[in-house]
Amino acid sequence: MLTEEQKRKYEETLVMAQEEMDQLDRELAAEIARSKERIRELQEAKRAVRLIYEGACARLGLKELEDKPVEVEEGGEHG
Repeated sequence: MLTEEQKRKYEETLVMAQEEMDQLDRELAAEIARSKERIRELQEAKRAVRLIYEGACARLGLKELEDKPVEVEEGGEHG
Protein backbone atom coordinates (compact mmCIF):
# COMPACT_ATOMS: atom_id res chain seq x y z
CA MET A 1 0.00 0.00 0.00
CA LEU A 2 1.33 3.43 -0.94
CA THR A 3 1.29 6.33 1.44
CA GLU A 4 -0.35 9.53 0.28
CA GLU A 5 3.11 11.09 -0.24
CA GLN A 6 4.30 8.12 -2.34
CA LYS A 7 1.09 8.19 -4.39
CA ARG A 8 1.49 11.93 -5.02
CA LYS A 9 5.10 11.46 -6.18
CA TYR A 10 4.15 8.64 -8.55
CA GLU A 11 1.29 10.71 -9.96
CA GLU A 12 3.66 13.64 -10.54
CA THR A 13 6.12 11.29 -12.25
CA LEU A 14 3.31 9.91 -14.39
CA VAL A 15 2.28 13.40 -15.53
CA MET A 16 5.89 14.41 -16.20
CA ALA A 17 6.57 11.25 -18.23
CA GLN A 18 3.37 11.71 -20.26
CA GLU A 19 4.25 15.33 -21.05
CA GLU A 20 7.73 14.28 -22.14
CA MET A 21 6.36 11.51 -24.36
CA ASP A 22 3.94 13.99 -25.94
CA GLN A 23 6.80 16.40 -26.64
CA LEU A 24 8.88 13.62 -28.18
CA ASP A 25 5.92 12.62 -30.37
CA ARG A 26 5.67 16.22 -31.61
CA GLU A 27 9.41 16.30 -32.36
CA LEU A 28 9.24 12.97 -34.18
CA ALA A 29 6.31 14.15 -36.29
CA ALA A 30 8.16 17.36 -37.21
CA GLU A 31 11.31 15.45 -38.15
CA ILE A 32 9.33 13.00 -40.27
CA ALA A 33 7.62 15.91 -42.06
CA ARG A 34 11.02 17.52 -42.80
CA SER A 35 12.37 14.21 -44.09
CA LYS A 36 9.35 13.64 -46.32
CA GLU A 37 9.71 17.13 -47.77
CA ARG A 38 13.40 16.58 -48.49
CA ILE A 39 12.66 13.23 -50.15
CA ARG A 40 10.01 14.93 -52.30
CA GLU A 41 12.53 17.61 -53.33
CA LEU A 42 15.14 14.99 -54.23
CA GLN A 43 12.61 12.97 -56.23
CA GLU A 44 11.59 16.08 -58.20
CA ALA A 45 15.25 16.90 -58.88
CA LYS A 46 15.86 13.35 -60.06
CA ARG A 47 12.86 13.51 -62.40
CA ALA A 48 14.16 16.75 -63.89
CA VAL A 49 17.66 15.35 -64.40
CA ARG A 50 16.17 12.15 -65.80
CA LEU A 51 14.42 14.18 -68.51
CA ILE A 52 17.72 15.82 -69.43
CA TYR A 53 19.42 12.41 -69.47
CA GLU A 54 16.71 10.87 -71.65
CA GLY A 55 16.91 13.80 -74.05
CA ALA A 56 20.68 13.44 -74.37
CA CYS A 57 20.33 9.69 -74.97
CA ALA A 58 17.72 10.32 -77.66
CA ARG A 59 19.92 12.89 -79.41
CA LEU A 60 22.91 10.52 -79.31
CA GLY A 61 20.87 7.47 -80.31
CA LEU A 62 21.76 5.63 -77.09
CA LYS A 63 19.68 3.20 -75.09
CA GLU A 64 18.62 4.70 -71.75
CA LEU A 65 19.86 3.24 -68.48
CA GLU A 66 17.35 1.55 -66.21
CA ASP A 67 16.64 3.09 -62.81
CA LYS A 68 18.57 1.48 -59.99
CA PRO A 69 16.73 0.93 -56.72
CA VAL A 70 17.85 3.21 -53.89
CA GLU A 71 19.05 1.42 -50.79
CA VAL A 72 18.64 3.22 -47.48
CA GLU A 73 20.69 2.21 -44.45
CA GLU A 74 18.95 2.34 -41.11
CA GLY A 75 20.44 2.77 -37.68
CA GLY A 76 23.24 5.13 -38.65
CA GLU A 77 25.84 2.36 -38.79
CA HIS A 78 28.06 2.14 -41.83
CA GLY A 79 29.30 -1.34 -42.72
